[in-house]
Amino acid sequence: MTATHVLTIVAVADVQRAAAFYRAAFGWQTVVEVPPYVEFAMPDGRRFGVYKREGFALNTGATPVACPFGATTATEIYFHCDDLDAAIARIGAAGGRLLSACAARDWGDEAAYFADLDGNVIVLARPIPR
Repeated sequence: MTATHVLTIVAVADVQRAAAFYRAAFGWQTVVEVPPYVEFAMPDGRRFGVYKREGFALNTGATPVACPFGATTATEIYFHCDDLDAAIARIGAAGGRLLSACAARDWGDEAAYFADLDGNVIVLARPIPR
């Protein structure tokens, strides 16, 4: 069996607010925009979407639980960045909440952890040269 990852979608409380955050944080181009959903084209050809929590339930049959303010979801979205310092500054300026400062990690990456406006965890990282 072959499976290819093409799209990641996260549930959010406010689609326009979440879309503005991801535009500011990553600069991705919008390719789909309908009232409950916005989808972006990522540079590698994959897609990333933000879906209003209640709309998300139309596809899954269950509404995702809202994340209390200050908590995080069980989702982690992990990105390697060419310019890690610039990416960290950009996500912070967009409103990302710092969870763990940039540091060398045991698995060989230097990584910083943030939460988006809905508590989804975003990791910005780069491999540590060996």
